[in-house]
Amino acid sequence: MSEMRFFIDPIRCIGCKSCMQACSECATHKGKPMIHLEYMERGNSTQTVPMVCMHCENPTCAAVCPADAIKRTEDLVVQSSLKERCIGCKNCVVSCPFGVPRYYPEMDQMMKCDMCYDRTSVGLKPMCATVCPSEALFYGTLEEFQSRRKGTPINTFEFGEQEIKTRVFLVAPDGYVNLSMDVMHHLDGRFDDGAYDHLDPFAHLEAMPMSGGLL
Repeated sequence: MSEMRFFIDPIRCIGCKSCMQACSECATHKGKPMIHLEYMERGNSTQTVPMVCMHCENPTCAAVCPADAIKRTEDLVVQSSLKERCIGCKNCVVSCPFGVPRYYPEMDQMMKCDMCYDRTSVGLKPMCATVCPSEALFYGTLEEFQSRRKGTPINTFEFGEQEIKTRVFLVAPDGYVNLSMDVMHHLDGRFDDGAYDHLDPFAHLEAMPMSGGLL
């Protein structure tokens, strides 16, 4: 049987927040949604993008944690911080290239998407993927994905000189093989006089030419 994969298709997101509500109802999430909606261009558009943890092969959040509070399962799912270890330093919050971890001061703990591990570890879909009406969040095999839609799932991203490979796939237009983000250009834009209060995290992505099959 083919491996189950998590796909994010930004263009399909309709901003209904069903994913956030479902996520907050998960027993292990303490009423907090571990998924967030980002606005593509808040000043010009209502288009939203669902953001879950990308579950990096070499998670930066875990690498910078001085308390060794962030663990990864054998099937490469990066967990929320361990309550008894988390010291609330927020290193993980500021270091994640995808901006995923959230620190909750009322709990003094970092929590984030764990791909509904209590469900996916026993063969069920993540809560967000079960309720998304437009299938912007899709959990299934690569064959199922390809039989239902177009687009190229990618899981390799470049942030400056850092290359990151993830367990979660982002659906890009056909012809992409990975995405390169000009991080410094993105950060410089925050200080422009006309900058919006929120910049599109994908605004400076550049297509890399297709060089073979899917990763």
